Amino acid sequence: MLHFFLMKPHSRVAVITGAGSGIGKSVALALLREGYSVAFAGRRTDALAAAAAEAGAAPERTLVVATDVAQPDSVRNLFAKTVEKFGRVDLLFNNAGTGAPGVPLEDLTLEQWKAVVDTILTGAFLCTQEAIRIMKRQQPRGGRIINNGSISAHVPRPNTAPYTAAKHAITGLTKSTSLDGRKHDIACGQIDIGNAATILTSKMAQGVPQADGSLAVEPTIDPEHVARAVVYMATLPLDVNVPFVTVMANKMPYIGRG
Repeated sequence: MLHFFLMKPHSRVAVITGAGSGIGKSVALALLREGYSVAFAGRRTDALAAAAAEAGAAPERTLVVATDVAQPDSVRNLFAKTVEKFGRVDLLFNNAGTGAPGVPLEDLTLEQWKAVVDTILTGAFLCTQEAIRIMKRQQPRGGRIINNGSISAHVPRPNTAPYTAAKHAITGLTKSTSLDGRKHDIACGQIDIGNAATILTSKMAQGVPQADGSLAVEPTIDPEHVARAVVYMATLPLDVNVPFVTVMANKMPYIGRG
């Protein structure tokens, strides 16, 4: 009976933050196609509902929860509603993020800094806490957490201190979660993405600042390639983990001297 429960396609449940558009939406739709039930979380209920409707999945397999990941009460509500409807959480994709104006570091306001760090880092921390609390007590126990790290978790772009700092910190959170989750059969990995084609990367076609001060057009990739990588990570058995994977446009000016 335990083996059947683990293998039953519709028994798996995913929580996706930032699921109303871009990478989060692509991952949510891909997981639904894979047989997951999915909780769509994000700030804009209309965008979340539209994304869930686009999937064409049965209503009993989708849940829309307006969520501000930087607020503990909002995060608790997200996971409580997920468990109420689906009974468990097998996967958390920490994807919610935002950026700050591209101004010199010394000109950033504290509010601009906090808006980025609170969403990307504190949000991932709060969601991870709630996921672990559920995963370690559910039966069968365990689950998987995947963090959206970004290439900015490794190298910065000019004038991106809050985003880069938060994404570097996500790498530390991934490592700590992976280590601390082992005893509960919880795996944690990170996907670092280079220029998925979303609203946030639309300016790539006009040129973006490079390390040498120039502007350069950068290639992008379809978010579906990212979604396929997340699905691969998500569907591994819990005794297997992909700690880090990078998915990027092949001709990005990332590997090499800038």
